Amino acid sequence: MTHATTTSFPRTIGMDLGTRRSSYCVVDPGGDRIREGSLKTERREVREFLESEPRSRLVIEASGPSHWIAELAESLGHEVIVSNPRDFRLIAESHRKTDRNDARILASFGQFRPELLRPIQLRGVKCQVARSTLAARSHLVAQRTELVNFVRAQVRNLGDRLPTCAAYAFHRRAADLIPAPLQDLIAPLLGLLERLHDAIKSYDKQIEHLCEHSFPETAALRQVSGVGPNTSLSFVATIEDPKRFPRSRDVGAYVGLVSKSRSSGQREPDLRISKRGDASLRRLLVNSAAYIVGPRGGDCDLRRFGERLQGRGGQAARGKARIAVARKLAVLLHRLWITSEVYDPHRHSACAA
Repeated sequence: MTHATTTSFPRTIGMDLGTRRSSYCVVDPGGDRIREGSLKTERREVREFLESEPRSRLVIEASGPSHWIAELAESLGHEVIVSNPRDFRLIAESHRKTDRNDARILASFGQFRPELLRPIQLRGVKCQVARSTLAARSHLVAQRTELVNFVRAQVRNLGDRLPTCAAYAFHRRAADLIPAPLQDLIAPLLGLLERLHDAIKSYDKQIEHLCEHSFPETAALRQVSGVGPNTSLSFVATIEDPKRFPRSRDVGAYVGLVSKSRSSGQREPDLRISKRGDASLRRLLVNSAAYIVGPRGGDCDLRRFGERLQGRGGQAARGKARIAVARKLAVLLHRLWITSEVYDPHRHSACAA
């Protein structure tokens, strides 16, 4: 769908997608503009426009409507290239940025140098649904945390303090401890927290069902202690095709867990991680790494590796250890996915011995 080819097309269409209207520019093989215009970002109008064009190369940027527009264009016989706006910065950093100019840029590069658009591969519907389910749960968890912090802050303002407890049990533990002046204020919030807890549990069941029936390959990933259904499902649904990476260690860079490089001459500064990949997957991998090197993590090669890094001392060393373990964890999960091997937590230690 999104890979650039050397096939010549009679026309190349650059389309700058918007939530309400989208601008387009049609160019011929020589790069001359045939026509320009705009249309509503609605299925009926987009279909009519694409049906009126001969088989062409359609170039769009990755965005909300890009999935259904790409599928529609492919069903009508067009080739689709989806540009990565994060790597192709010419549009975002243009000093004369308009929808019309953006469409012209996409059409021009799509006609002559499509590889410079850094084409990406869009995910299938099954993976989109799985990622949307994980995102919905994540939003509810964030709202629950925000409400819990708000209630605790209001109680502290009156000189009291609520006991520490897990977020899912807060609405039960705090019900009898709210000061009298705040009872009417806090009671509706505790009721809302209870409903949020029930909704999160419902999403947990949906995620378990997706792992078991739609993504059985997650079972191989969950062999690793600290990797649960959320992390394994996010990993599989985000990558979708494990064979897209020739080496397992390339996954670390894909999820943004490798350091940026900006060497010049004799200078090679120590930079932070790139954070180029999917933020939600990266966060889940770091959380799993924190569990592995934390007090509840079992003994394994990953934990020993993290402890060696933490032994350098300081808060910075602990943070770097979590990132390094998360990067190795991403590589390990990809390897388990590819090979379906039985996970041996002490494999490298045994080989070294």
